[in-house]
Amino acid sequence: MKTLLLRFLIDNWQRKLFSLILAMIIWMAVNLSMTMTKIISNIPVRVINMPQEKTIEGMQVNGILNKRIVLTITGNKSVMDDLTSKDLEVVIDAQGKSDQWIASITKKNLASLNPDLDISKMINRVAPYDMIIKQSKLVTEKIPVRVTHPIGESPKGYQFLDVWPYQLFVTVNGPEDAVKRLKTRGLQLTFNLSDISHAELDASFVEKKNSDEVSFNVPLTWKKVSLPMLSDTPIEIDDPQAKNLRIDFSRQDMIPLDAPIPVVIYFPPKFSSTLNPETYTLATNDFIVKKNGVKMITYPLYASGVSQLFVDIVKDMIQVVVIAGSKSEQDTLLWNAEFIYPHELEDRFVARMLSDTDNDDDEIQPQLREEYLRNRFRSYMFHFRLYTANNKKLVLKIELQANTISVTPQNL
Repeated sequence: MKTLLLRFLIDNWQRKLFSLILAMIIWMAVNLSMTMTKIISNIPVRVINMPQEKTIEGMQVNGILNKRIVLTITGNKSVMDDLTSKDLEVVIDAQGKSDQWIASITKKNLASLNPDLDISKMINRVAPYDMIIKQSKLVTEKIPVRVTHPIGESPKGYQFLDVWPYQLFVTVNGPEDAVKRLKTRGLQLTFNLSDISHAELDASFVEKKNSDEVSFNVPLTWKKVSLPMLSDTPIEIDDPQAKNLRIDFSRQDMIPLDAPIPVVIYFPPKFSSTLNPETYTLATNDFIVKKNGVKMITYPLYASGVSQLFVDIVKDMIQVVVIAGSKSEQDTLLWNAEFIYPHELEDRFVARMLSDTDNDDDEIQPQLREEYLRNRFRSYMFHFRLYTANNKKLVLKIELQANTISVTPQNL
């Protein structure tokens, strides 16, 4: 058997080798001569030689349009089998063209993105494709960027207070109509609190001695906005105030108020015929006591989400307001903790903060720093809540009785 196989390979080996080579040549010739037509979608379009003062809506800084096209291409079968939109781009020359023209795309507009693809030899034809090109005036504008309330959760042990500044501006270049629409609409910048680590805030807390507040300086990589119509990469916010961009947190530790809180009743005018100071009074009990003619809460209460300085300034100017209402409208009456003369309290807070020589906000311009501190105070007022000693929010049960209004805590 071995002898027969050897004789088969050796006998007339010259003719057999020649036949094999000839067969390979014929196969290659046939394969190269075979053509096929293929529809390829998502082909990028690049515009070159644009006048400096002109642009096209949806064109990136590299000249690529955000609109992609579909072409019908005929070429060598072996090449067409593997050809994709990643191997090609369409190049349109804008030199000498009017503001609007029709670009007829053919084989001459094709450019290869694949070094192994020779378009002149491997592609035979491209079915004509007409594309309307409209040039527009290139303008530069400052677009407002509104910094919104962050999403996500604050690191454990910290409570979100505020973000500052609330608005920035970013300089963009683009088609006049698109930029005008963008300027009217504006942009939004939203941070995710979940991207801030507990260790980062702890480090800031240690550095900022004798403070219940922590400011997280927003990193440069976060100070960007995405504008797919104008740029294929996020645009950095170039507003000088962006360097002051920060997110403020407070420690969630309970801060004792160490002051009694007066309790008053608000009688809405629409119920005054039956609900008024002559028909109903605030009842006293273990929770509401009367001292020197003033009814007040003397039970130890705490505040969270604010600073010690804020508590020191406002603790003697807080009162609980009970809203008297009809039994037919609600079973339990509503209440709220409010601040007396908040504008004066705000001025005191700002003055104390500005006089704090250890404050690390000196890089902010004085006018902007005062505005920042005023917003900090208002944020504290918004987040202010009363808590009990067991770290639970104070919940009051308020009811209309015979001729009194009863106020009792539900979670002491």
